[in-house]
Amino acid sequence: MNKTSINVAIVGASGAVGQEFLRVLREQNFPVGDLRLFGSQRSAGSVVEWCGRNVVIEQLSHDSDFSGIDVAFVSAGASVSKEYAATITAAGALMIDNSSAFRMDADVPLVVPEVNPDDAFNTPRRIIANPNCTTIQMVVALKPINDLSPIRRVHVATYQAASGAGASAMDELESQHRDIAAGREPKAEKFVDQLAFNVIPHIDVFGDNGYTREEMKMHFETKKIMHAPALEVSATCVRVPVLRAHSEAIWAETETPVSVESAREAFAMAKGIVLVDGHAPKEYPMPLHIAGLDPVYVGRIRADLANPCGLSFWTVADQIKKGAALNAVQIAQTVFRL
Repeated sequence: MNKTSINVAIVGASGAVGQEFLRVLREQNFPVGDLRLFGSQRSAGSVVEWCGRNVVIEQLSHDSDFSGIDVAFVSAGASVSKEYAATITAAGALMIDNSSAFRMDADVPLVVPEVNPDDAFNTPRRIIANPNCTTIQMVVALKPINDLSPIRRVHVATYQAASGAGASAMDELESQHRDIAAGREPKAEKFVDQLAFNVIPHIDVFGDNGYTREEMKMHFETKKIMHAPALEVSATCVRVPVLRAHSEAIWAETETPVSVESAREAFAMAKGIVLVDGHAPKEYPMPLHIAGLDPVYVGRIRADLANPCGLSFWTVADQIKKGAALNAVQIAQTVFRL
């Protein structure tokens, strides 16, 4: 589908990801025709300036008319997505949803364009799900290795920035540091404990198996995206006192051994990846330097000393960009062949 301009709606326009959608659309030179912004009653009526336009945020309701909208980027939480999906898609708009609402539905594709772009063209419900931020980052890095030899098993430990819990969580981390520096007791409201000068091995709610929902998202979503139901994935997700950009330590076991040299060459050639892999200080990706950038950065590539078919590597990516808004916009670029 080729169009000279695409009519766009953003649902959840006042949130951190909603604002990032606007920045990414501009950076990507996305051919936006009409632009409509939707939000809650609290944000309705606010005016957003975008590329010389003043756009008023409309209150989302079941009376909202999405006629003429080609694509709606939705980032307002799973409950909002479930409640308003029919309203958003009724007139034919393609809904690209950033929540967990539809990710594991059999009739909703879960898409990372560098990994499974063809899935974006099978949308019986006019809905495409954007995966969890940690899953996106990981599968982009797994794809070039899987192309060399099918991956059997993945272990991953994530180091997730405050941005993963939203703009208010980033504000809380900053205020905690200010309070501690001033000798005041820091407040913890967005996180289960103080995040400043701490790490919290707990993201989302615990399940009966002892894993959190964040960890199980990585387990199930990776299988679906990579079309690999037999792939074994085990995750430990940790919140760290970083403002923006998630890091992951990944251990991948392949069917046949993949050399470090072959892996490095595959990463260097892969779409959406930047290789930063050396043996000197700072020759590896760090979230401080990657916040605000588009690619997934890969480094610290090593043969797994405990497994002859194993590789270990480190990845960093901006959670709000590639982990959310950018991936969704890239899905739209794929669908509209931009």
